[in-house]
Amino acid sequence: MRKFLYLAGLVVVVVGFVTFRIQKVSADKFHTPEVDTFAIEEPEKKPLEIESVIREYDSLISSEIINSGSVGSALVVTYKDQIAFLKCYGVKKTGEKDSINKNTVFRLASVSKTITGVLAGILDDENIVHLDDHVIDYLPGFKLKNQESTTNLTIRNLLSHTSGLIPHAYDNMVEEKVPLSKIMSNLYSVDISASPGKLYGYQNVMFSLYDTIAAIKTSKKFDNIIHEKVFDPFGMKNASTGFRSFKNNPNKAYPHYGSAGHYRTMRLNDRYYSTAPAAGINASISDMGQFLLHLTNENSAEINDNIIQTVFTPQVQSPLKRAYLRRWDKVDSKQYAIGWRIIGYKGRKVAYHGGYVNGYKTEIAYCKEENIGIAYLTNSPNPIASETVPTFLNILFEFSDHKHILTEYTEDEPADDNS
Repeated sequence: MRKFLYLAGLVVVVVGFVTFRIQKVSADKFHTPEVDTFAIEEPEKKPLEIESVIREYDSLISSEIINSGSVGSALVVTYKDQIAFLKCYGVKKTGEKDSINKNTVFRLASVSKTITGVLAGILDDENIVHLDDHVIDYLPGFKLKNQESTTNLTIRNLLSHTSGLIPHAYDNMVEEKVPLSKIMSNLYSVDISASPGKLYGYQNVMFSLYDTIAAIKTSKKFDNIIHEKVFDPFGMKNASTGFRSFKNNPNKAYPHYGSAGHYRTMRLNDRYYSTAPAAGINASISDMGQFLLHLTNENSAEINDNIIQTVFTPQVQSPLKRAYLRRWDKVDSKQYAIGWRIIGYKGRKVAYHGGYVNGYKTEIAYCKEENIGIAYLTNSPNPIASETVPTFLNILFEFSDHKHILTEYTEDEPADDNS
């Protein structure tokens, strides 16, 4: 009996010592002045076809994220019907030890547009709100600067940034927290540069008219509609819209500004929540994984081929500054579909979007040809965010085309953000 107790005690001491050593080594290895933890969420199963791709990507990008001094971030990759990779890094708030986990909620910023785009595809498929319906049929008092644009503007134009209005119309009023209803009543004074459908011009206000249109058609608030058609059936358990939902969630990532080792926490800010379809959705990395799974899984019960075709068919050429895609290799084409950019890249069509708002940076991409999806969320923007998608695509496409993986990685200068 004494011998048993002695051995049991020895095991406890050894386990305690090993645990202490692991914690100490982890802290020493991954510690920066602002990142105290390195949390990992393992996927259910790694698909054998791309296991070497995932391993190589993990090795490259995880070290870059850690070395960048990011306060907190999370990354997910889906392949066909599986979560192929999911990792969380750092903490929710600098100076504290509450780790980011798979259910920690971030602001999605302009990546919200991708979810709204899928919602629009679903409502179109269900004959509830057709993309080719005219805006004025839903909003009788709607008025633009000329009668042609007022009459001919469609919902498709709103969600593909082809309204013809000058880019970023009244974003300044959104920044000043003017209610969307008041901004709408002033749209008649915005200069028009082209007829609807003819020219790309990025918008937040015009895109977000979809909120009012869907609400009028369904007699439900946008938040209720997107829960009913996307969040709930897709299994996005932490997703929400609006500032109140985000603020009241105890498991949220706080925004930060600064640079590696010198990040400072920002106050929570409700800016751009008035444009919910464009920039007002909140979600965790687990939610983004579920969202992408319904795109990469060809047997999804919620998304059919018609919806995919509707959402991801390019609507217009969308010229972008080279800096926007500086982290990518040579890009063949740049277009915009319904809530998604469509990038011609290495012989594939990659649906992509980035987002930035008040201390949050987000990235998402989906490639139908490869049945792959990826999303990255962070509460401390830095150039690493812009590397997450192209780094993965480069490794994946190299493997797919030549059956071998890349072994070196070159860092570029920081790219300007233009989500």
